[in-house]
Amino acid sequence: MADHPELKSAAARLGLDADEWLVSEPAHNKGLTAGIWELTRGDERIVIKRLARHRPTGDTAYGQHWSHRAEEPARWNYWAREALAYQSKLTSCFDGVGLRAPRCLGIDLGNDDAVLALEYVDGTPAEHWGVATYADLARTLGAAQARFIAEDSAPRYEWLSRDFVRAYSTEKPVRWDLLHSDEAWAQPLVAQNFPDSLRAAATELHARRDELYALIIGAPRTLCHLDVWTKNLIRDQHGCFVLLDWAFVGDGAVGEDIGNLVPDAAFDFFIEPEQLPTLRAAVLSAYLKGLRSAGWDGDADVVDMAMAASAVKYDWLTVLLLERASVDEHRRYGGVDTMDSADLYRKRGAALLDNAMQAARALRLHGQRTS
Repeated sequence: MADHPELKSAAARLGLDADEWLVSEPAHNKGLTAGIWELTRGDERIVIKRLARHRPTGDTAYGQHWSHRAEEPARWNYWAREALAYQSKLTSCFDGVGLRAPRCLGIDLGNDDAVLALEYVDGTPAEHWGVATYADLARTLGAAQARFIAEDSAPRYEWLSRDFVRAYSTEKPVRWDLLHSDEAWAQPLVAQNFPDSLRAAATELHARRDELYALIIGAPRTLCHLDVWTKNLIRDQHGCFVLLDWAFVGDGAVGEDIGNLVPDAAFDFFIEPEQLPTLRAAVLSAYLKGLRSAGWDGDADVVDMAMAASAVKYDWLTVLLLERASVDEHRRYGGVDTMDSADLYRKRGAALLDNAMQAARALRLHGQRTS
């Protein structure tokens, strides 16, 4: 256990002797999670997760394109939110419709950090799903979120995130000036692999971002997980969908979670960009069926518009790719596996263009509704 002193300390706080377990450390985003470990002992398997108020000085590991962990409870990146969500039982909010969080086996919440012991979920991770399973998840999510759309039914904890998409996308520490730089767009990796129309589309998205934020804020509200993407989804052995990582949970728009799920599946290479229209149509249709099955009778076009407007969350990603176009190698999610740079830029470029077109479609839908 000499290689895992932080784990040993964290486990001890939960009454566990880490020396009794075999340890692995999965790839994870270090923006809010200070450490995560999978522990195995015979047939037992658990996950230990540590959250910390402060990031270590000089930390330049994966996740550096996150602003510092916040101490204000309603901020999008409040460091203690996931621990509080488990402590308050909020993570049980979607139970009963085939959607749940991992079971919490232990928790120790301090002033500067928190340690969680969580169920290791055995099942089929979403990176192995087809479109039909993504749609099943969306239907289940719609049924779960319908119960929170009424104003008096949503939880009111002070630490729930507010105005998530605006804060998340605008606080990314990227060089926004590159969006308007001829030199940045002329870099060979960019010029040879990005679609010709991406520059104009991405620039338009950025210029109209405040209108898109307003569309999201103006949509019916519900309780959102706000990090629904492929790596946070597992279908367990009983067919129940399990949502991991509740660090962002809070107030959101109906349709906002699926508005993240679809593009991110392509941005992180779990589907091909060419599959986005098929996946989007299946997910939206299924989500609406879930809402209807739980009694919501609102305007379907509003859900479609909020889903499309959520494309603004990835405003920063085009700029980040412009910034990184000169580095020697590029990696997949988690910073472990390298990927052919041209292939990465081709696929992300295509997905970014699709994303910007969704933002434009949201604005057109809004214009048609108000004209």
